[in-house]
Amino acid sequence: MTRSTAEIEKIRSSSAIVADTLQMLERHLQSGVKTRELDARAEDYIRSRGGHPAFKGYYGFPASLCISINNEVVHGIPGERELQSGDIVSIDCGVEKDGYYGDHARTFIIGIVDSRIQRLIDTTYQALLHGIEEARVGKRLYDIGHAVQMYAESQGFSVIRKLVGHGIGTQLHEEPQVPNYGKAGTGPPLESGMVIAIEPMINEGEYDVYTGDDGWTVFTSDGKLSAHFEHTVCITNNGPDILSLPSKSNH
Repeated sequence: MTRSTAEIEKIRSSSAIVADTLQMLERHLQSGVKTRELDARAEDYIRSRGGHPAFKGYYGFPASLCISINNEVVHGIPGERELQSGDIVSIDCGVEKDGYYGDHARTFIIGIVDSRIQRLIDTTYQALLHGIEEARVGKRLYDIGHAVQMYAESQGFSVIRKLVGHGIGTQLHEEPQVPNYGKAGTGPPLESGMVIAIEPMINEGEYDVYTGDDGWTVFTSDGKLSAHFEHTVCITNNGPDILSLPSKSNH
């Protein structure tokens, strides 16, 4: 599906609120903070900007943020757990405003971690950028995942198969699915006006994952760490346009 210029600007507006929310939360990420406190701050901030927390109530999800720690990949439910020095914390956030959605995720460090963990986080972010670079008119959908996979695996990490990125617009999750792996030169052609959420989820160890007893939180099967970054991106005739950047007023 392709979007008009007016629609793309609405998605950009929602996406900027998400980016501003994560930027705001970064100032509060420290040892001893409970994840539910971060969630409450995020919801208040999103609503103050005229947005609605897109995740809250989505298929029954109880919170505004997904907060996933260490060996949790995605969909962690905020609660009484306190962040600890040495944790890595993936925060995924979505916003709906004026009928259009934005989605964005970052992985943060609490305190100091060793170089191996830092390399996992850096690799995941760079894999996202490699994927975004392929989001161009004339390319094909699986060129994105191929670029993510090749980079992550070249650094000794693995790419999750069971979870993928997605189209986004008037719904939080739309077609097409956007895998983080694939064969270059295959998949549907990318067209100007398409808006997709590209979100590498990269594991320190094996790529297998499972869903926990709460029905939401996804864990690495081997208990090793995982990192997650996501941007909402529009494909244009001038190259990829990252919509989920902080608003200029928030810099």
